[in-house]
Amino acid sequence: MAFASAGQLDVTSRMAKSKLAIIVSVLAITLSLFHLYTSYFGAFGALKQRSIHLGLVLVMVFLLYPCSKKGHVLTRILDLMFALAGAGVCAYIFFQANQFTLMALDLQPIDIAVGIVGVLLVLEATRRVMGWIMPMIASVFLAYVFLGPYMPDLVAHVGFTPERVAYHMFFTMEGIFGSALGVSAGLVAIFVLFSAFIAKSGAGNFFMDISFALFGRFRGGSAKVAVVSSSLFGSISGSAVANVVGTGNLTIPMMRKAGYPGHFAAAVEAVASTGGQLTPPMLGAAAFLIVEFLGVSFTQVMQAAIVPAALYYLSVFLMVDMQAAKQGLRGLPKDQLPPAGRVLKRGWIFLSPIAVVVYLIGVENTSPMLACFWAIVLTAIIGIFHPDGEIKSFKAFLECLSKGGKGVIEVAAACATAGIIIGVITLTGMGLKLATTLVAIAGGSMLVLLLLTALVCLILGMGVPTTAAYLIVASLVAPALIKIGISPMAAHFFVFYYAVVSMITPPVALAAFAAAGIADADCNKTGFTAFRLGLTALIVPFMIVYGPELILEGTWQDVVPATFTAAAGTYFLATGLQGWCRGPLPMVSRAFFVAAALLLINPGLATDVIGGALAGTGFLLSRLGRRSGSKVQLQVENS
Repeated sequence: MAFASAGQLDVTSRMAKSKLAIIVSVLAITLSLFHLYTSYFGAFGALKQRSIHLGLVLVMVFLLYPCSKKGHVLTRILDLMFALAGAGVCAYIFFQANQFTLMALDLQPIDIAVGIVGVLLVLEATRRVMGWIMPMIASVFLAYVFLGPYMPDLVAHVGFTPERVAYHMFFTMEGIFGSALGVSAGLVAIFVLFSAFIAKSGAGNFFMDISFALFGRFRGGSAKVAVVSSSLFGSISGSAVANVVGTGNLTIPMMRKAGYPGHFAAAVEAVASTGGQLTPPMLGAAAFLIVEFLGVSFTQVMQAAIVPAALYYLSVFLMVDMQAAKQGLRGLPKDQLPPAGRVLKRGWIFLSPIAVVVYLIGVENTSPMLACFWAIVLTAIIGIFHPDGEIKSFKAFLECLSKGGKGVIEVAAACATAGIIIGVITLTGMGLKLATTLVAIAGGSMLVLLLLTALVCLILGMGVPTTAAYLIVASLVAPALIKIGISPMAAHFFVFYYAVVSMITPPVALAAFAAAGIADADCNKTGFTAFRLGLTALIVPFMIVYGPELILEGTWQDVVPATFTAAAGTYFLATGLQGWCRGPLPMVSRAFFVAAALLLINPGLATDVIGGALAGTGFLLSRLGRRSGSKVQLQVENS
């Protein structure tokens, strides 16, 4: 009997992996083509659209993320069985879609089996992609369905049979195939594909060059370039970690060369990249869920995000500028900067796909999916013909499709598992009970409830992606915020904002950790520095709730002064935290500036006047302190 040598086994293993990579790429391309088709010609029925989307994603997950990294034959067979099962249960939904309303009256054993297997496959797929935390949360909710009769009266319910749970979770529009997966199978998928084409079109170089041209010469120019370029790239990529990797490889070494410590450079990149999910026109995937939750247009969400995004980047810009002033860092030499006119002349075309999206959605009232389809077509053309474009071959075009298809995996898994959580809430009536309980715990205090909500978002964001954190908190806590009188848009923006900034919140600050790897800096030090830089931005959600004019709820006469007050509050808080206002500030002055900022969170004539007075006092104290210090120094020099 002949036995294969170690070398032969290694070659066989590499060939198997190569074939597997090709299969996954074909599936990813198929998924992208499917979403391009439905974006142009119109989506299938809701269940058919979502079942195709989830089926392809499940197969890719089980092939891309094996149950064991050792690559044993048995584990590969198991992964293949999981992949086939994922395709099978979703195909069952596709072909039974027209019978859903009748199935409740006559559930067959095969239906129950498919439902149970489908739920387990979704949980396992999510575990492989995202780790244990979100599947564990969903499992706790599922346990609650069965343990309801044994729970305290406050959260008790009658309990449900496994058959009823399987039906509700897998055969209704209130479980896995509900609105959350619908957003992933519609808006999110096509926008992720758009970002994949943008990345290959050469736009990244343009965003970097224009940032250098406009801001490189100013104090701390390298860090300001990082902030601006990351905001531009992040507004399209919609992923904090992807943004860090995409721009950080250039900006972080540049900041270190300018004199910033490695951990600070990484923190700046992390905070700037995180804000991309808050920035129109693309926003992050969670923003599309706001559309679904509130039943509003994507245009309304884009418009509502303008001022909060501007305040976020104003806060980061101020923190970076004051840090540069404290360290005495100058701008980049003029001979190292490209002329702005030349950059715009060469690269203005890269702004046209974004302009197309904004015009078609905002002016022509085109569906976001169709608008994105035309933006992708235009981006592909630019990538083919522009000198900086990287879509010069059919292979490069297929790579864009493949990257876009794979890019939706994490969001789809999160949305499917979130569907289980939402299904439990709708089945048991838990949402109303929890909203009433939270309001009671907060004692009816809006501030206490907001602080609780922010804390829950930040904790969840440590272990799950932004989309998942938003989905869970929006389902559980947002109704309580609305119950105490906060406008629905403001409530969901509050949750959305804190779900996003959880990416820079220790101890698990994913965006900061990614940046620390590029800077070769300490992860924890980078995380805490990013949190400090982002502290100013953390008051913006409170400003939104107390002043909904910031999300354009009101007339322009209301919006303009509210925006000015919020910008002033942001400046005062940055000044107090950094301890710098044309020079170092004493602790007393810093306290006055911070107090002024906190007062300006709640708009109103009285709070604005008192806040302005406190800031003025802090400024005067700093001037008096510097003058007295100068006199003492002069006396010492003369003696």
